[in-house]
Amino acid sequence: MILDIYIIQDFSLWFYYFLGVAFNFTTNHWKIDIKKFGMDIKRTYATDSRGNSIGYRFEHPIKDIKKDLSLLKPSVFSVDREYTLAWKSFVEGIIGDILPVKIKNSSLAWYVVPSNHAVALMGLENMMYALIENPDEFHALYRFLVDDIIRFIRWQEEEGLLTLNNENDYVGAGSYGFTTELPSDDYKPGDLVRTKDLWGNLNSQETIGISPAMYKEFIFPYYRELAEEFGLVYYGCCEPVHNIWKDCLCELPNLRKVSISPWCDEEFMGEALRGSKVIYSRKPSPNYIGVDSHFDEEAFSKHIAKTLEAAKGCELEIIFRDIYTLNGDIYRPGKAVKIVRELIDKLW
Repeated sequence: MILDIYIIQDFSLWFYYFLGVAFNFTTNHWKIDIKKFGMDIKRTYATDSRGNSIGYRFEHPIKDIKKDLSLLKPSVFSVDREYTLAWKSFVEGIIGDILPVKIKNSSLAWYVVPSNHAVALMGLENMMYALIENPDEFHALYRFLVDDIIRFIRWQEEEGLLTLNNENDYVGAGSYGFTTELPSDDYKPGDLVRTKDLWGNLNSQETIGISPAMYKEFIFPYYRELAEEFGLVYYGCCEPVHNIWKDCLCELPNLRKVSISPWCDEEFMGEALRGSKVIYSRKPSPNYIGVDSHFDEEAFSKHIAKTLEAAKGCELEIIFRDIYTLNGDIYRPGKAVKIVRELIDKLW
């Protein structure tokens, strides 16, 4: 599967494209509020010279995991149905005669990530120290986080808030959910959606600094438990996965896509995934298209050719991510897609 980039030239298409963007592509999301862990995790933002936010840091509530673990309380969830339905009605009044408006739910898209929650609570440095100095408390923290995430999942199932994500739906790290494998075989239209009818998005970018053995002991058991909740799973984002594949990820339940980032050993993962149903979800380096002032087509071609050679015999998707500027060259994405297509024809 190849993700194409299109340049829209017709003015009327531009009009409807931007209209769709303005209303989130005709989807209306449930307004769900989460009071995480019974505390307020504050952020301090930094701005540039024009006042735009360029980053933030957390004010971590857990300073000492041994002393502060008791501060954690179960999260509180709520949904504003009245607001959600009113907004849907408003959008329908504007574009409903052109496109159908659906209520969707993206609240789990980046929520099923215990490592991310742990860093927000205690900071990366403290988390790393806790792995060595307070292993029992570290396990207790992850046990709490996973239980809290599963409680959120169950609440949404019972409230009828989950929506299918097996079509043009974001399911993880730039990937979309098109599949005929979901929902589950026992699902009938009109039934309440369960997480076993959905894609789940899991990653643990925050733990790339620990050894594969420590990942297996402290992290993987909790991710395996969460993966069991979903029908299909996308694992990974920017972190390399080759070093935890053999002893961990190859055993992750319901795994269907794995992220092959610029920091991943492509050849190793190609060999590991060859002939399997797990999709080689490749993220080429964004530097060629979005960073270099000159588009080096030869270097980009070699970069893509390496991927195509490594992934032969695999199910492949290519996702261009983290391209924030084109250095004034609006034709660069089109050139890149053309190169990719030509190389696929030549090498595959």
